[in-house]
Amino acid sequence: MVSTRARFVLLLAALAVAAAASDLFWLHATEAFSNRVADAFLRVQSRARTGDPDIVIVAIDEVSVTGMAEFAGSWPWPRAVHGELVEGIAAQKPRAIVFDVMFGEPDVFRPDSDQAFNRVLARQDNVYFGTARHDPVGDPFGRPIVDLAPALGAVRGTRSDPVAKIDVLLPLALHPDNWRLGLINFTQDRDGVGRRYLLWERAHGWRIPSLPARLAAEQGWPLPDRDHIRLSWRGAESAHPVVSYGELYVDFNSERKKRPPDEFRDKVVVIGATATGLFDLRMTPVSIRQPGVEILAAAIDDLKNRAWLRAAPPWAEAVAVFALLGLLGAAQLVGVNTLRIGAGLAVASALLLAGSWFGAGMGLWLPVMTPLAFAWALFLGGALHGYREERRSREAAVREFSRFVNPVVVRELVARGGLARQGESRELTVLFSDIRGFTALSESRSPQEVVELLNRYFSRQVAVIFRHGGTLDKFIGDAMMAFWGAPTDDPDHARHAVAAALELADELAAFRREIGACEQDFDAGIGVHSGTVVVGLIGSPQRREYTAIGDTVNLASRIEGLTKGVARILVSEETVQRCGAAFAFEDHGSFAVKGRSRQVRLFEPRRADSPPRGESP
Repeated sequence: MVSTRARFVLLLAALAVAAAASDLFWLHATEAFSNRVADAFLRVQSRARTGDPDIVIVAIDEVSVTGMAEFAGSWPWPRAVHGELVEGIAAQKPRAIVFDVMFGEPDVFRPDSDQAFNRVLARQDNVYFGTARHDPVGDPFGRPIVDLAPALGAVRGTRSDPVAKIDVLLPLALHPDNWRLGLINFTQDRDGVGRRYLLWERAHGWRIPSLPARLAAEQGWPLPDRDHIRLSWRGAESAHPVVSYGELYVDFNSERKKRPPDEFRDKVVVIGATATGLFDLRMTPVSIRQPGVEILAAAIDDLKNRAWLRAAPPWAEAVAVFALLGLLGAAQLVGVNTLRIGAGLAVASALLLAGSWFGAGMGLWLPVMTPLAFAWALFLGGALHGYREERRSREAAVREFSRFVNPVVVRELVARGGLARQGESRELTVLFSDIRGFTALSESRSPQEVVELLNRYFSRQVAVIFRHGGTLDKFIGDAMMAFWGAPTDDPDHARHAVAAALELADELAAFRREIGACEQDFDAGIGVHSGTVVVGLIGSPQRREYTAIGDTVNLASRIEGLTKGVARILVSEETVQRCGAAFAFEDHGSFAVKGRSRQVRLFEPRRADSPPRGESP
């Protein structure tokens, strides 16, 4: 039969598996968190890597925007300026010149400037420009793909639509003969961070290359068979060599040039804006405001050097999630200690995080927070249930043992884990107290009054037992049994038991005065004996009592029976020996005890400063 705890663990594990499956294949609620942790690892690891020095950024930076204002005006500058820059770079025989600048509208005020730029471009065959695809809903209003295919580098598919149109931002300031285009659409994940770069846009059966993919194809760099790559960043920002557009333009137009004449030979030169005011900034794993030209350069670098991040297979994350959940559920089901499970999960978490960390340094994208999030959720759910069950158990123990143990002692027992379920042998002191002469008193009272008197009397007696650190064992009719030395250790158990017996006698006298009863009507005998007993939870599974059994218990009961006509309190010689000089004892001699071959020597205790019976103080 499956226990309640096992059913809960199975239910919790099933819920965790269902939630994990929903998140992995549908909701993706933990994806952003997992990506951000992987981003942090990648950001730190990327600082140890440098960009390809053969990819150079010509930056339209703040210095360029302000420095060129006096002769080129405010941004956007006349297109002839770009023509002069292209002419100067092209003279150094670069591998390619790539513009991350949109030339969407002709300059109606300076058409000659556009013409000058186009004349320069007409003499080059390695200048590339970016374009962007608009929302596909606008495709019916765009241009036929078949007409734009040479300019876009579009590739027919087996099911390409020959009459399909596409809505893209075309560089209308440039002559169509100079259109060597590629898409530069920014690809962002659900959290707005750009981690991937488009290689191919699929539209109506055609494949439209991105600008880095088109450059790679024409440079003969092998392209991966996928639509996107995950960028592998190098350094922080500006990982590649950067030249200021303004400084370069001025140098090209100076009679005495200061820059190397072969600065761009065999290089890929990427021209784009880095100035904050030009608003071409994006959020990436390495920066919350990274210029688009740097993202473009990173994509070109990855394709040139085949250095894009290799991600784990899509099924790897699911395997990690379900493996962790399965192991945790099994551990909780077989009852492995919660602290051990937590320690094991902490080790597994450290290993997975370390793998993700080192993977980032080796060009691997290994997000691990989704498996860890669900594993820790299952662990915490099980731990919380275990804590609640343990708390209920402790509260039940407090309720149970508060009936016969001082509440302070109960709290101590609970703090150290409760009582041993198995019996144990202990040396302790047992006290029996029995009421005498109660029959005559009860004859003149109703049963309800008799019960009320007994409850009042025993309440006062139990308070004394607890006050001296004793354990109330049971009531036997109008008798009471208590012991000292269990469940908590008490080296002075005999002394505490005798002190309690003396105070019980004081409480008896006070109670008798309170109810107006004489000694013949209401009295009690108290017997005390010390020795070895067996203590523990004894009984059936339906009802157990914490009690003491053994010859010591029987002898304490017999001693209480010998008090009548001798003394209200009698203690054994064994108890006297354990009390030392704490009390004065009057020797009443030896008595025969039923069931014992040897007589028992008994003593009457008094406080050390009290006179013997019959003497005036």
